[in-house]
Amino acid sequence: MDSSPVQFLKDVASKNSSDAPLVCYAATMLSSNGMLQNENPLDYTFPLFLFQLIIILLTSRLTAFILKPLRQPRYISEILGGFILGPTLMGRVPAFALTFFPLRSLLVIDSMASIGLVFFMFIVGVEIDPDVVRRVGRRSTLLTFVCLIGPVLIGVLAGIMLHSRIQDGTQRGAFVTFLCGILCVSSFSMLARTLADIKLIASDIGRLVLSSAMITNGLAWVLMVFSTALAQSKGKALSAIWTVISGGVFSIVVYMAVRRAARWVQKRTPEGEEVAELHVCVILVGVMVAAFAADAIGTHAIFGAFVYGLAVPNGPLGELLIEKIGDFIEGLLLPLFFAVSGFRTNLYSIVDAGAVFLLLIVVIGAAITKVAGSVLAAFYMEMPFHDGISLGLLMNTKGIVELILLNIGWDKMVLRDQTFTILVIISVISTTLITPLINVAAKPSRRYVAYKRRTIRWWNPESELRMLICAHSSREVPSLISLLDISHPTKRSPFFVYALYLVELTGRASTLFVVNTNSSSSSSLEPHRGAPNAGAGFIRHQSESEHISHAFESYEQHAGGVSVQSLTAFSQYPSMHEDVIALSEDKHCALIILPFHKHQTIDGTMEVTHPAIRCLNKNVLAGASCSVGILIDRSLAGTGARAQRYAVALLFFGGADDREALAYADRLATHPGVALTVVRFLPCIGAGGSRRRQDRVVDVAGENDDECLAQFQANGGGEAEYVERMVGNAEETVAMLREMEGRYDLYIVGIGEGMSSPLTAGLTEWSECEELGPIGDLLASPDFGSRASVLVLQRGKYREGSEEIEMSGGAVVLPMPAGSGK
Repeated sequence: MDSSPVQFLKDVASKNSSDAPLVCYAATMLSSNGMLQNENPLDYTFPLFLFQLIIILLTSRLTAFILKPLRQPRYISEILGGFILGPTLMGRVPAFALTFFPLRSLLVIDSMASIGLVFFMFIVGVEIDPDVVRRVGRRSTLLTFVCLIGPVLIGVLAGIMLHSRIQDGTQRGAFVTFLCGILCVSSFSMLARTLADIKLIASDIGRLVLSSAMITNGLAWVLMVFSTALAQSKGKALSAIWTVISGGVFSIVVYMAVRRAARWVQKRTPEGEEVAELHVCVILVGVMVAAFAADAIGTHAIFGAFVYGLAVPNGPLGELLIEKIGDFIEGLLLPLFFAVSGFRTNLYSIVDAGAVFLLLIVVIGAAITKVAGSVLAAFYMEMPFHDGISLGLLMNTKGIVELILLNIGWDKMVLRDQTFTILVIISVISTTLITPLINVAAKPSRRYVAYKRRTIRWWNPESELRMLICAHSSREVPSLISLLDISHPTKRSPFFVYALYLVELTGRASTLFVVNTNSSSSSSLEPHRGAPNAGAGFIRHQSESEHISHAFESYEQHAGGVSVQSLTAFSQYPSMHEDVIALSEDKHCALIILPFHKHQTIDGTMEVTHPAIRCLNKNVLAGASCSVGILIDRSLAGTGARAQRYAVALLFFGGADDREALAYADRLATHPGVALTVVRFLPCIGAGGSRRRQDRVVDVAGENDDECLAQFQANGGGEAEYVERMVGNAEETVAMLREMEGRYDLYIVGIGEGMSSPLTAGLTEWSECEELGPIGDLLASPDFGSRASVLVLQRGKYREGSEEIEMSGGAVVLPMPAGSGK
């Protein structure tokens, strides 16, 4: 069956009389009888839609793959895929357009895209916490005002002057109002994703800009409703005002009714269990009811779905709803909306080159006023100029919300084809350019307190030692607490411990709106909107977080000299190390403790917990400016409990990392429940040169291992047993370590990064985990057969050439930004 011929007629049934295509459909041609019956499946509605969906998804995914090195948001690849399939490119080929995207099929695609858009806006509403708007402070209000006044003024002036040239035949008041909304809007979902990518979502800047974006989004929706109402009522302001009032009443009724019903559902759901399937079904049906009601009163269906989503309260209910429909909507139906947008965007509809230039000037001018206003607001709030630029760029973040508004304007005849196409292209170009600018300008450039020597060795023994202890599950906590306990915190030499629970963050937009909670006495995981792994996953993470927090809190109450603060970090594994490093610098930690990527099973073998944890550990070792330790746990908590005394061996080969390990062992030496043995390995004469010469080769920094050991004994390490072992090569080193097997519960050793020694030469060639160093890898290897836990340490690195201020006690810090806390 060929594509239906197109006729144009005057639509007299609608108040908006315009030329519209008339398409004829064969009502019974839904599915084909198959090619074996000499029928073409593409002549039938349903198989044609399936084939179109395949083409759209493949095109968008291929575009995303090509643009991946440019780190562009998914929005760009989706809309470019629509451009490719639309009349700008492939749609210009008659055979392609008539075969795969005939006019009779576009109504089906448009309808399915609208359904996807309705549920997507419901998800966006669920992710936004409306209570945040009520808590908006003076700073957010100021930023919102200065970011609105410029675009609104430009929109009014430009809309009045440009209407007769580029929008002839449309209602001027509607166009002016709509243009103001487009210039004001900031895409909340894309902004949150961007802030999460650059690790600013939990910062003051992140909270400030998100709060402001919520308000600007709300204003943009109000302007959209008013402008479309003006267009539908032929410019009658009173009718448009009544539509806006109806939308406001609708929002209040829906918000109050749905919120009360949702809380009733939450109360009837037993703690620790998922919401009943019936309740979920009723809520999802309610989305369509709200969309229908909003469309009936003259606003828009997606506005009703958005308000309905806002009414869903915080907690597992919202997370479960996102988990149920999020991937299906965003992965399958939302690309249809981008395809429809591409079909409507036709470069060949641009007949006035001057219109492109004028609209480009308007958009650029509005963006500049946002940046300028943000800089002024930052100056008033006593924030750095750099932060003002960052705020302005972030407030210029556009995305799918802007595209949705543009499509509504096209649907309601507020925008003509040429204006719609120009604004869509400008939106894509601006988003493409603004994303790398934000990554450069807004990404935190180490504006943290950075100790020149944030190491255990250079830390004042009588000052508070700050440690960041990371855990991926509650299984790792007992041994981490045991390690903390034998580190011997006292009131004279106290510890401040940040217990960080690391949770993998999924890639959906709904999982990005998570802010770490740093409550010092309670679980760090709260039911934030958009927390990852909703439903059962959310409950599992909440339970894990509570177990970890309670374990450290219990230790804090029973131990002296320890303060604990529990936190939860949601992050993707490839960037999780950035969160760990940033937190360690922000909290001025001297030591990070990371669990090994393998855990001990019941039969004593080591099993990989998650392959990505190893990459995380390697990245932290490479990027941290403080000291880093990796704990290979072989029931450290259990061995100490059985013996009532830990047997610990420090293996000292020389070098900066071993000196750091010695400094850590110094804190264990005075613990009454620790029997420490320092085993120093020395090269024999003739095996690696003289002992003094070997010291000079290893000691690039000019520090002497003998002096460090003497200082260790003078500081109280005399209670530890000191043993020297003379070995000639790596084979003798391994043999000596095998002789020690079974005597100790814990080995402490430096990684030995950059150190060259004949005592370990050749061991790295057989390393399975080179990040542990040659000795650490040997002790962790299953072939070695050790049953003792191992702590490998790397001395902290510090950056050269930075501005430094000398402080008492030998600490060197960078200037700390105002408002930074512990």
